[in-house]
Amino acid sequence: MSRREAGRELFVGPWRLITGRWMALSGSLTVLALLGGTTAAVVGSAREERPVASVAATGGVPSAAPADDSTPKPAPTVPSPVQPPVTGRPTKPGRSDSGRLGPWENLSHRISSPAKIRAAVRGDGVFLFGDSISVQDGPALEKLVTAQTGAAVAVHDWSGQPTSAAVDALAEWSRKYGLPRRIVMAVGSNDIFDPAAFAAEVEQAMKLAGPERTVYWVNVHANRFGVPERVRSADRANSAAINQTLDQAAARHPNLRIVRWSEFLAARPGQIAKYLRDGIHTTQPAGQRARNALITQALKSGE
Repeated sequence: MSRREAGRELFVGPWRLITGRWMALSGSLTVLALLGGTTAAVVGSAREERPVASVAATGGVPSAAPADDSTPKPAPTVPSPVQPPVTGRPTKPGRSDSGRLGPWENLSHRISSPAKIRAAVRGDGVFLFGDSISVQDGPALEKLVTAQTGAAVAVHDWSGQPTSAAVDALAEWSRKYGLPRRIVMAVGSNDIFDPAAFAAEVEQAMKLAGPERTVYWVNVHANRFGVPERVRSADRANSAAINQTLDQAAARHPNLRIVRWSEFLAARPGQIAKYLRDGIHTTQPAGQRARNALITQALKSGE
């Protein structure tokens, strides 16, 4: 039994037992939110009286996202975002207006075969764990990373999954296959619903990786389009808390590198719609190319 199974409701997934996590919401209106699909899944975007449904997981993202329509191109030059100062006092987390994470275990996903996982370990390649953004962008990212670094890539991308599930998958792969020298964690967007739990998951991931491996963690931007301002405000506050948690963890762990997607977008306030289609998921091709380029540049530079 895993560290999350005791005393909680279990969900049976196609690959392992998943612990359901629920966060009680305050107030008379319950906002149900789940990240993993398309903007069409937003319900009642113009009415505050109606609950907000998924902007992420239920709107038809295919289980195998289409690959780029061309051979991988060299990563465009993306200026490195300015790193914000790390302060000792975390942003107050847990604003409930973001909603809660709904069932995600049956949503679209991409998981590499055992043979591909072993090849990534054997060749000192890259493990990549992601959510719905990676389900969409992952095929192009795999091609780009391999073309730019020569590394074999194995992925565990699952729409809607919170960081806890990605860390459980990391632990499972570590037991079964071992780990390569580089691990990309492109998760955290689904933790805006429970940011207080995020710090422990980051620490567990770093413990699994150990000091001899480098973990590249993509920070998050959540500011959903077409929802009430109270929801957007909570999204911004909760994603800021997650990003500050990452910065504080990086100050403790020299082998944790932050891929600064949030800062990239913050430097372009008038162009958000160019890079994001719903306030979370990337547009194609501009957003996908920019985010994938940041990840690839970090892997190439070791920063």
